[in-house]
Amino acid sequence: MRWQPSPNASVLVVGGAMMADDRFAPETQPIMREHYAGCRRIALMLHATHPDDRDAMERLLQDAFAAIGPHEAFSLHHYDHEAARRQLASADAIFTGGGETFWLLRELHESGQIPVIRERVEAGVPYGGSSAGANVAGLRIGATNDFPVTDIPTRDALGFVPFVLNPHHPRADHQPDHSVRTAKVHHYLRFNPTERVLALGDRAMARWHQGKFTARLGPIWVYGPGGDRVEIAVGQAVPCGSPKS
Repeated sequence: MRWQPSPNASVLVVGGAMMADDRFAPETQPIMREHYAGCRRIALMLHATHPDDRDAMERLLQDAFAAIGPHEAFSLHHYDHEAARRQLASADAIFTGGGETFWLLRELHESGQIPVIRERVEAGVPYGGSSAGANVAGLRIGATNDFPVTDIPTRDALGFVPFVLNPHHPRADHQPDHSVRTAKVHHYLRFNPTERVLALGDRAMARWHQGKFTARLGPIWVYGPGGDRVEIAVGQAVPCGSPKS
């Protein structure tokens, strides 16, 4: 799919591990407050969480959002497909949590929620996604860390940012994990040379807002074809370029 940036879109992608007990980690809270400012009803998309665990995850995120502002978070898993789409159409903001990316993407397609989410985000409704929720904000999934626990009709995702996402990327001083992950991403790009990978460390944040994509909390790297890799400093623009597909 081709990236078509919306000047109205406000999209926050997070590298995961953003919780500290029942609150968002302290370093993430100022950015979360900024991103969700003025939003009362926040639709939680917990499709990546096992169904048995969604009630508990909803309570955790309700407490976390309530601690950073006058937010009322609610999960779509209580509704059937049609009702969930109506809830999305009226929510002030969206947050998609982590877990199993393949299960998340399958449910997004099967529920018919993708067109609704795209329409809402293009109209300016804030979207936030952590880990698996960040993965599906890209053009397609591909550099996920989780297993393919289910089949999916297509790897195409929401297409809000012109990358394939790789969350939980180890920091440079975490060896040998960092070197192993770097080699895996380079290997992925050898087979997918038209793509680029946005790698986010735990709690790293990048935000598309007012037509600009900016690193808000590191570490963040952009991998390109041919073995190119650049680390994006906090406050710097993330180079979006013009991906071929």
